[in-house]
Amino acid sequence: MDPLSDVLTLLNIGGAYSSRFEATGRWALRFQGYRHIKVGAAVSGSCLITVDGTPAVTLSEGDCYLLTGGRPYEVADGPDAEPVDGHDVYLRAPDPRNVRYGTAGPDAARTVLVGGSITLDDTSAALLLDCLPPIARVPSGSPQARVLRPLLAMLADEATGEPLGAEIMNENLTRILFVQTLRAHLAGARDVPGWLGALNDPQIGAALALMHQQATRRWTVASLAGQVGLSRSAFAQRFRSLVGLPPLDYLTHWRIRSAARALRTGDRTVASVAAEWGYASESAFSNAFKRVTGHPPSRYRDAGPIPAAAPPLAG
Repeated sequence: MDPLSDVLTLLNIGGAYSSRFEATGRWALRFQGYRHIKVGAAVSGSCLITVDGTPAVTLSEGDCYLLTGGRPYEVADGPDAEPVDGHDVYLRAPDPRNVRYGTAGPDAARTVLVGGSITLDDTSAALLLDCLPPIARVPSGSPQARVLRPLLAMLADEATGEPLGAEIMNENLTRILFVQTLRAHLAGARDVPGWLGALNDPQIGAALALMHQQATRRWTVASLAGQVGLSRSAFAQRFRSLVGLPPLDYLTHWRIRSAARALRTGDRTVASVAAEWGYASESAFSNAFKRVTGHPPSRYRDAGPIPAAAPPLAG
């Protein structure tokens, strides 16, 4: 798989619960936070989203967005409305999958949003969250956003009734919305930090792909540099500048994070996982594991399987 697919698999994307929100007139909702990621789009109308500590972002019809890091945020029809507790609005709604809010009038503006919550494996979530801004907007005119229009319509339709299989459809559609919005952010943003932004660099992106495709190979900086057509020194400098780690440190972190998931999601011995990820001895693996995670692999394994995420409140 490519590095992005690898990392998203490692992150165990779950809890992809979606809802439709329709508001009219003057309105504003404030949410005190969330777990990991919110993803959504304006199906019709427009609104402002303000994440604490960042400028307000205007969403117009067809725009998509990502919220990351769990900061409190507000969604409103404009800058002057007094916000109410969004959590309470969703709790009081007859159907939290399809919330209607506000006072309709003959000339009242109408906004429809669809969105959902994405949860990740807590032990590895920082791999992605550290590379993303608190809020990212994907404008409706971008090629990636245009691809999402049928998906947004499907999400809105799923929330307005009770069709058979609605729960599994909502979960999968929300995951697709998240991945495509993430792709669009990468395509349109400048200076995305870390490994995520480095995927767009021809040489360093190719090196990352090689490391993920052949993670157990005994790579050296020189061999990686030769594979992507750079000198050893130029490659090492460019890799560290873009990714934030030296090449072999990144490779070690990737091996250990992958091994950690294997330990937590199955009934495996430390020795078998060490061998699978290219370590000649259990002691060498244990030393590297503790260096990266802060814990010995046996203790990490005995913590038990990664728990399933509880459905977070939509909004």
